[in-house]
Amino acid sequence: MSKATAAPGAGEALTQRQIVTVMVGLMLGMFLASLDQTIVSTSIYTIANDLDGLSLQAWATTAYLITSTVSTPLYGKLSDIFGRRPLYLTAIAVFLVGSLYAGSVHSMTELAVARGIQGLGAGGLLALALTIIGDIVSLKDRAKFQGYFMSVFGISSVLGPVVGGAFAGSANILGFDGWRWVFFINLPIGLAALTVVFLFLHLPAKHLKQKIDYWGAAAITVAIVPLLLVAEQGRTWGWTSVNSFLCYGLGVVGIAWFLLAEKRAGDYALIPLRLFHNVTFGLSSLLNFIIGIGMFGAIAMLPMYLQLVKGLTPTEAGLMMITFTVGILFGSITAGRTISASGTFRIFPIMGTGILTAAALVMGFSLGVDTELWVPGLIAVFFGVGLGFCMQPLTLAMQTSVPPRDMGVGTSSAAFFRSMGGAVGTAVFISMLFSLAASRIADSMKSAATDPAYLAVLKDPAVASDPANAKLYDFFKNGASNDSLNDTSWLHSANSTLTRPITEGFATSIDTVMLTAAALTGLAFLVSFALPRKKLSDQKASPEDKDNMQIPAH
Repeated sequence: MSKATAAPGAGEALTQRQIVTVMVGLMLGMFLASLDQTIVSTSIYTIANDLDGLSLQAWATTAYLITSTVSTPLYGKLSDIFGRRPLYLTAIAVFLVGSLYAGSVHSMTELAVARGIQGLGAGGLLALALTIIGDIVSLKDRAKFQGYFMSVFGISSVLGPVVGGAFAGSANILGFDGWRWVFFINLPIGLAALTVVFLFLHLPAKHLKQKIDYWGAAAITVAIVPLLLVAEQGRTWGWTSVNSFLCYGLGVVGIAWFLLAEKRAGDYALIPLRLFHNVTFGLSSLLNFIIGIGMFGAIAMLPMYLQLVKGLTPTEAGLMMITFTVGILFGSITAGRTISASGTFRIFPIMGTGILTAAALVMGFSLGVDTELWVPGLIAVFFGVGLGFCMQPLTLAMQTSVPPRDMGVGTSSAAFFRSMGGAVGTAVFISMLFSLAASRIADSMKSAATDPAYLAVLKDPAVASDPANAKLYDFFKNGASNDSLNDTSWLHSANSTLTRPITEGFATSIDTVMLTAAALTGLAFLVSFALPRKKLSDQKASPEDKDNMQIPAH
């Protein structure tokens, strides 16, 4: 195996020891980025309550996704020009700066800025790790090696929600609020990653004389940011307000500008438009975008359901997320081994999007206030399997559908479209949740006000004088609104009979969001049938290698 796994045409074949040392550095970076994606999911509820901005929590996630989305293709293109190593080291350093700032904030606005800085670093971590593997490992072993990366992703995904919940559930750790360690924990891991990558990740130096598509980067920023802004603020401004239409207009202008900039840039474009002439690349990009919307929507909604409706602590919600991440791990490894052996990939996106649609439908119809906890736990397993069947095969498909010189662009494009979908999905679904919840809680409370048994509890002097119910009565007085939903930390310590209309309102709102996600993944299911029936092939491999892999060329 000493040289069998090196990609032909990549230069001097690497020995097993060299590959292992490179893998260590890349896996640490992968662990760093993927841990931060999941560690926040179960803690954001506590963080937002502490900073008095629950309805603004989307900004903390959206800011991270905006900057990581915009920077991902830029990292890919720059790594094609200047080499992977310097860009990878830069990404880790930027991520560490953002993590230090995020742990030191005192408002949701500051947290959003800090998460944006983290996103600038994270944009390069995941995409460049898989790109480097594409450089040094041939296709016949690449799926297997990427399976190892998915194992790291799975482990960090399992640890993330649990550790994040544990930190968020601790009042104080070493003189800091417990939730701040959600970000501070990145520092020792990141420093270890930076050290290992600096010492052991040695790739051939490269510097192509090529322009950098700054206009394309500026245009895509103009396109994405206003659309995400209106997705978050539209419910407050009004979807037909002047501010909303201004954002719609800027988004459309940005998209048109981006397309013109990329066409003019030609080969040095951020994402060369010629790549979309390849059917596999184009359809895989579309699928990554749609799946990203559904994926991040579900990742955001499940912890919200477990904490808002079922009353779980952040740690308990994190433990429940284990079933979700185990499903991702199983799906990724199964798909990777099959593709490694046969080159067949089309069946996995079809199966994956089908499973995602079914899981989202079941979640949308079955999650209620009285639903047993094993139900969302079991459904989450299938949701994870569906994602595992989609993520790795589509990344491999995009890697192998572009020329070797565009390996960085091809790989980063997969992450770009998935992140762009995730940014849209998170902003839209969180906004949808709180917009629906305000009206549905108000309706539930009006209905409850006609129930004599409910009124008897409401007027009980012992209930009214209980300090645990003080904020509940303030909520009744002020009514359900986005502002009154900013802090719901009192919800599950108050009288359960009186809070039932509130939890029912959240439950039905989450159900509607999941049914919307099911419609989107159902669209992806239909699109996946249009993928070519070809097997994946390694364009860098020699004819003998291709024969040995039994994977025909396009």
